[in-house]
Amino acid sequence: MALPLVALMALAGCTPPQAENPADALLGSMLDTPPGAPPGTCWGKIVSPALIETVTEQVLVEPARLATDGTVATPAIFRTETRQRIVTEREVTWFETPCPADLTPDVIASLQRALNVRGLYAGAVTGQIDRATSEAVRRYQSATGLDSPVLSLAAARTLGLVATPLDQLDQD
Repeated sequence: MALPLVALMALAGCTPPQAENPADALLGSMLDTPPGAPPGTCWGKIVSPALIETVTEQVLVEPARLATDGTVATPAIFRTETRQRIVTEREVTWFETPCPADLTPDVIASLQRALNVRGLYAGAVTGQIDRATSEAVRRYQSATGLDSPVLSLAAARTLGLVATPLDQLDQD
C-alpha cells in the first residue's frame, strides 16, 4: 500500500527533498508552499540556481619605467585578482499542483493514456507514477515553459484530468 502513496505523492509536487535514489527526488512536502498560498492547495517549485562566473584579471600595480633611450629599465608589476560575480540571480518558480488525494490510480492511468495519445509516453498504463510517466509529464509541460516532472494543475486541467472551476473558464 505504501508504493501507491509514494506514486501519488510524486505528482503532488512540493519541493523534492535531497534523496539518494533519483526516483525519490520526485517526492515533495506539502508544507513547502509559496507565501500567501490558499489553505488546502498543493504546490511544486523549480529552483534555478544562481549563475556565477569567476573573473581573473591582471591589475597594474606599478607601470614600467623607461630608460632615456626608450628601452624598458624596470618592467611593469602586475597583481592577479580573482573574483566571482553573479551573472543570473537564483530564481524560484512556484506552480500549483493537484493534491495527492486527487491523484488516484484511475487519474494517473488517465494521465498515462493522455500522454500516450500525444506520443509522449510509451509505457504500460499502470496507474502508478514511474520515471517514464514523470519524464512524459516533463516533455508535455516543457512546451508551455514549465520544465518539471511534477504535474501542474494547469496541465492536469488542460489534459481533462482535473475539473476547472466555473469562475476560471473563459467567458468569451
